[in-house]
Amino acid sequence: FGPDPVDLPRTPHEPATWMRFPVEILVLTCIMVGILPAATVGPFLAVAVSALLGDDLPDYSLSVWHGLNLPLLMSVVALAGGVALYLLLQRRLRSDVDGEPLLHHVEGRRIFERAMVFLSWRLARRIENIAGTRRLQPQLRLILVIALLAGGAAVGQRGFGPGNLPSVPVDPVLALIWVAGGTCAIGAAVLAKFHRLAALILVSGVGLAVVLTFVWFSAPDLALTQLTVEVVTTVLLLLGLRWLPQRRRAPGDRGPEVLTFTRRLRDLGIAVGAGGGLATLSYAVMTRTPPDLLALDFLARAYTEGGGTNVVNVTLVDFRGFDTLGEIFVVATVALVTYALLRRFRPALDSLGAPMQQLDQMALPPARTTPGEARPVADWLLVPAVLTRLLFAVMLLVATFLLLRGHDRPGGGFSAGMVVAIAVILQYMIGGTDWTEDRLSWLRPRVWIGAGLLLSAGTGVAAWGFGQPFLTSYFAYLDLPVIGKVPAASALIFDIGVFALVVGATLLMLIALAHQSVRGRRTAPTARLPAAVGED
Repeated sequence: FGPDPVDLPRTPHEPATWMRFPVEILVLTCIMVGILPAATVGPFLAVAVSALLGDDLPDYSLSVWHGLNLPLLMSVVALAGGVALYLLLQRRLRSDVDGEPLLHHVEGRRIFERAMVFLSWRLARRIENIAGTRRLQPQLRLILVIALLAGGAAVGQRGFGPGNLPSVPVDPVLALIWVAGGTCAIGAAVLAKFHRLAALILVSGVGLAVVLTFVWFSAPDLALTQLTVEVVTTVLLLLGLRWLPQRRRAPGDRGPEVLTFTRRLRDLGIAVGAGGGLATLSYAVMTRTPPDLLALDFLARAYTEGGGTNVVNVTLVDFRGFDTLGEIFVVATVALVTYALLRRFRPALDSLGAPMQQLDQMALPPARTTPGEARPVADWLLVPAVLTRLLFAVMLLVATFLLLRGHDRPGGGFSAGMVVAIAVILQYMIGGTDWTEDRLSWLRPRVWIGAGLLLSAGTGVAAWGFGQPFLTSYFAYLDLPVIGKVPAASALIFDIGVFALVVGATLLMLIALAHQSVRGRRTAPTARLPAAVGED
């Protein structure tokens, strides 16, 4: 069978011999680094550290022996403690007893599992039961209470006193505006759970008071934006309120009413505390002069670097263009999510039927309709219908005017987009969903949203082609024939993108709500209507 392979002589070419060579080199290198660190790794360390610190390289010393010092003493103590611990536990280590020394009754695995169960399930459930809720009101209440406590803690630590600016007399006209706004706010809070339409009208009164306040304090951009937003949101809220279920009350049941009254008192206290705290904070800010005003820097650089005299618009589309780009992405996301949710929304059964006003109109003798058929709103509002359709082109012209002048005067893409949205909303209100969408073929909100995002982001990407950072703006004067020199800035393209996105997002939410009426009309039960007044 031949000799044993172990007894065979090995040659230098066999793996058992030449594979030891790299290991021997590695061991020798480690020994040399440990004995002579300054000569082996010192130069490489100096080059690596100099690449990061430059000429600020601190003094260091690489050697095996640094003398008798504290680190050496700590190493001796650690070694002595390890030896002493080994001698004390030597007998136990030689025995066959399982578990940790001195703690063999404690199971680490069981402790870990119980800790994970407590943290990931029991504690989470307790916190969810205390602070979590499926309702919106408790969540808002918790947020307001935390904000109120945080503000109160800050005032308690720093104190509150009069500012360094002299007080000015209160103008009676402005005071009257604020009194009217405050009255509307209180009325809206009182009627919020009892009369939704009245509460919404009162909230609009608060918004109007805010608009007048902005105008009073020379902030036309904010006033224009607030006014257009108030109009659009009021209409959208009215459309949303149309499909809410009716409130039902159980006669003779006084328990929930007392409980509701108690909750309303609690909510009133939180609202007064939060509103009063914010008013106090605003008063403290407006009566003090900060050391450095950031607005002065924007005022000095708005025309020289942004090419516009409207500091608010230049700040939004130039100096803080990246923030505005992120905000319009958020607006687009909200619009798409709202549309996706409303596509699957089905109104309550008690709201599918026609409103009482429409039933009253349908009960009257029809003029140009067949018996039992609902007369269009245009037959009842002929003058507003004609005026609204005539003013549609004028409103689009006003929106174009606000868009093009926004870089130098009050206006901009956001305000112009809201004006276009208001013009379309009026057509929906007067003509109805079917009539409006049959005649306005350009109502494609998703196309508007995509075009707006592409224009805004493309303006920022275009700056890379000129070797400039993202969203760098450029402005110049164009010498046009007959017209003359016209200021032109690349931020205008960005503003047009904002305009398109605002139009698309607003119309998308509007169409999602408007189509509920079409769906409700298709699924609502048909009721027999009297052919004429007086018929039983």
